[in-house]
Amino acid sequence: MSDNHWWFFDLTVVIVITGGLTFGIFSGVEGYARILLTIPLILFFPGYALVSAMFPDKPNDEYQSFDEEKTGLGNPLLVTGGLETVERLVLSAVFSIALASAITLFASVTPWGLALETILSGIALVTVVLSLVAIGSRYRCPPAQRFTPSLSVGGLFFTQRRHAAYEQTNTRPYNVAIVIALALLVASGGFAVANPPQSAGFTEFSVETDPVSGDIDTMYEATYTAGETQELQTTITNQEHDERTYTTVVLLERVSYDGDDVTVQETAEMDRQSVTVTDGDTQQQTLEVTPTMQGEEFRLTLLLYDDEPPATPTAENAYRTIHLPIVIE
Repeated sequence: MSDNHWWFFDLTVVIVITGGLTFGIFSGVEGYARILLTIPLILFFPGYALVSAMFPDKPNDEYQSFDEEKTGLGNPLLVTGGLETVERLVLSAVFSIALASAITLFASVTPWGLALETILSGIALVTVVLSLVAIGSRYRCPPAQRFTPSLSVGGLFFTQRRHAAYEQTNTRPYNVAIVIALALLVASGGFAVANPPQSAGFTEFSVETDPVSGDIDTMYEATYTAGETQELQTTITNQEHDERTYTTVVLLERVSYDGDDVTVQETAEMDRQSVTVTDGDTQQQTLEVTPTMQGEEFRLTLLLYDDEPPATPTAENAYRTIHLPIVIE
């Protein structure tokens, strides 16, 4: 691929593949296929687009001599007009890691949080933008100076060069180092994709409330009638990163207050229900409360358990707890 008419082909391929990989990842691909799709998106494409934007011209080594009368320099200076293919590949990997790290840091302070989907979206967007900038940079170069990618395998490694009759540079150690470094880079990238960063999981547990206004004393139904069944709506939102089965236990407690201290004098279980909630989903429960006692010093204690509750449910062994002071007429 040495024809100057195809100087934009590599960047076009980067844009198209980035879009295809992003679509494949967000379409629900899992397992090793997801890792294979993500590795080039993280470890190569963004850096390649950045390097192409910074160095749009092709290698053009030439010796440029100085005027000794003005500079006092008698030796020529080697001026490089671009980067070799192997240099572009190495810098692409280095810059890709730097960009991925910066995007990850930025994602951690966004409302979407530190999630793999957020990071990949940012990397894909940056890659496409930098690729378009790189196309513009190459277009502004003189046609004879534009970098045009080559399909030659030899360009992926350093080649031996004889500088003088008795001097020769052995490039084999450099090529071996490149292969080892790339293998380690791919392995570390695959591990990072297979074990994405996740925030600590949590579960939201709440009671359905009425709109707040000046005409209500409490946001929930706080008055019950002895012997009559009333419904109580609760909401469970699972943010634990996997599917969970929850059990809700409703206790009616007769309590006494001594300042900030609360003493439970009598307890009766009103209802118990279980529900399975997938990650990121919200489920509602309709609990039934039928008080058998009367008085003002009562409260409903809602205990949420992750899986099955113990033989004696209490606020101390529950995963989430809600206390609702009530009056029973």
